[in-house]
Amino acid sequence: MDLITNARQEIMHSIRAHLAESARVTPAHAETVFARTENVNVSGDAHISPVKMFRERLESVGGHCTVVHDELEAARALTQIISELQNRVPAKRIALSDAPLVAELARGLPVEELQICPPISDLFSYDVGVTMTQAAIAETGTLVLESERERHRLVSLLPPVHVAIVRSDDICLTIGDALKQLRGREAEMSRAITFITGPSRTADIELTLTVGVHGPKELYVIVLDDYVFTPCPPGRGLG
Repeated sequence: MDLITNARQEIMHSIRAHLAESARVTPAHAETVFARTENVNVSGDAHISPVKMFRERLESVGGHCTVVHDELEAARALTQIISELQNRVPAKRIALSDAPLVAELARGLPVEELQICPPISDLFSYDVGVTMTQAAIAETGTLVLESERERHRLVSLLPPVHVAIVRSDDICLTIGDALKQLRGREAEMSRAITFITGPSRTADIELTLTVGVHGPKELYVIVLDDYVFTPCPPGRGLG
């Protein structure tokens, strides 16, 4: 019983110490925010393109972003990412989703093994997972993966490094715009939709933040900006 009591006291002491180190927050008056209308942009960011905003927000949470303009550049960017990883960590076994473009871009990678949707029991031994994403959210730097359109959920979650490819015209301003876009494609939304914002982060009871415990510890995104610009419909982007 004494051991349990001592352990509890140590944990509580650690929590109090961490809270004491935290900066004090001064209460501030917040104005009432009503529902966002179709044409409202994020304040102060109206001049930033959706691609640029997405890149800035992704990098602010520890992700890496490369913008390319055609599939050849995308393949080169993917090769460069894998080559740089191989200088630091093992990156010999690459798991791919079943998206045709992913297989095409990964065809020339200098690795020992490329496997499309490996068995779940084997995925933990793969070094990198490469997938497409069905949407992205500019204001938070978030990727949106829809399970009904691509077998990629576990490929994006189990290997320690995730490389995602997103088309620039799939980058929406807000989560509401992204969900509206997904609903517009099919009669019903997928049963599983995964939201990814930067590398996986976990905090324990002692307020210690750890990266890569419950998901990839590194996230790379290749934005394929290969479309001719046309004005976005209301609520879709920033223009």
